[in-house]
Amino acid sequence: MKAIMLAATAALLTGIAPAHASVLTMGNSYAESCYRSAESRITRRSALDACDHALASEALMIPDRVGTFVNRGILRMISGKLDAANRDFDAALALDASEPEAWLNKAIAQMNGGNSQAALELVNKAIELNPNKPHIAYFVRGLAYEDTGNLKAAFADLQRARELAPKWREPVVELARYQVKSR
Repeated sequence: MKAIMLAATAALLTGIAPAHASVLTMGNSYAESCYRSAESRITRRSALDACDHALASEALMIPDRVGTFVNRGILRMISGKLDAANRDFDAALALDASEPEAWLNKAIAQMNGGNSQAALELVNKAIELNPNKPHIAYFVRGLAYEDTGNLKAAFADLQRARELAPKWREPVVELARYQVKSR
């Protein structure tokens, strides 16, 4: 099966949305349905059922299996089931520890769970592995740095996110809260 990697996100009032970093399997399969649900943020039970069925009964190549775990984790994270989401991200990483989107989504889950320090370590790994949309990783890391009190690093990462995706509104909104003073 041919795989296409994608990533997209936006900040939510209640937390950070997942970085849709998924693997699209070509053809008409449960794995593809799972991907489309994660991409569209469709969290109906049938979406999770498609992911479950793909993992249980489809002969998936390793990249597709990794992507399906990430997609199911995204759906669970959107539904507020952070522990279950983290188990899926861990399963993806157990199959492919070099998958940056699994690291990034795990970092987002940690941020949403209030653990900014853990998120920093995870998002650093994602950045090291070159995620599909690095602006998301820099944005998440900027927020994590801010939460841990490193405002200089937070500002720099939010600026980097804005540079990498100049049309993305979220970094601009976050940067507007900062005041830079000359010494």
